[in-house]
Amino acid sequence: MPEQDEVTRLACLELKGGNEHARYEIELPGLVAWVFCRPMTPATRGGDLHYLSVCSQGFVSRIALADVAGHGEFVAGVADRLRDVLRQHSDAWDQSDVVRELNDAFLAGATQFEYATAFVLGHYSVSGEIVFTNAGHMPPLWYHARESAWTFMLESTPYAKEVADLPIGLIAGTPYSQTAVQLEVGDLVVLYTDGITESNDPAGKQLDKEGLLALARNLAFTSPVEVGEALRAGVETFRGTSPAADDETLIVLQRAPSTSDAPWPR
Repeated sequence: MPEQDEVTRLACLELKGGNEHARYEIELPGLVAWVFCRPMTPATRGGDLHYLSVCSQGFVSRIALADVAGHGEFVAGVADRLRDVLRQHSDAWDQSDVVRELNDAFLAGATQFEYATAFVLGHYSVSGEIVFTNAGHMPPLWYHARESAWTFMLESTPYAKEVADLPIGLIAGTPYSQTAVQLEVGDLVVLYTDGITESNDPAGKQLDKEGLLALARNLAFTSPVEVGEALRAGVETFRGTSPAADDETLIVLQRAPSTSDAPWPR
């Protein structure tokens, strides 16, 4: 496992991520984040693909996490196409075009029955609004700082809201399912793959998403890196002597206080 690097500040139109071993802290407009990705041993590249990007105006950040069924060159090809689609749509607030093209890019490279789940999230730094699309993926954990409470981020969340008062041209009407929520300062969102929740203890009991939520509710934290490392350690403790049976990825996002006075690098 590589050592954790210093905090990176993602520049406009820059894309960071992949499907290799990774553990790092990163800043995006209005967000601070921690990323952990570990392909199943002995592979160096896995089926968990993550990407983070920032739009050309420095207002919209996009985070995508996909879990691809398959290995080897097929997964490598999907990773390349996913990166290209996200780069092409780095300016877009609307999730529908992004997810539709991700689906097309995936199908273009499939030579047999393969599939992937994905969670794609767009964050508007000025207001803290999030628009997300969940394509069959595990629901993220959501910490509400004001209420000191953890829940799941679901399409049916009671916190869903109308997308309103955004600059003209950010989003158009779309038939693809997407949900908007308000992220408050200090709120956290934890994205993960099923390699985390399908961990088994020595007796064969599975952690599942409710077990991960229970781990989160017992955390004392102050930053995404502390939350991420604590969750990772909690999963390892639960697993005990049982080996990891799949690729594992955790992404922890936290809305940071407004820094609108400081221009984002362009």
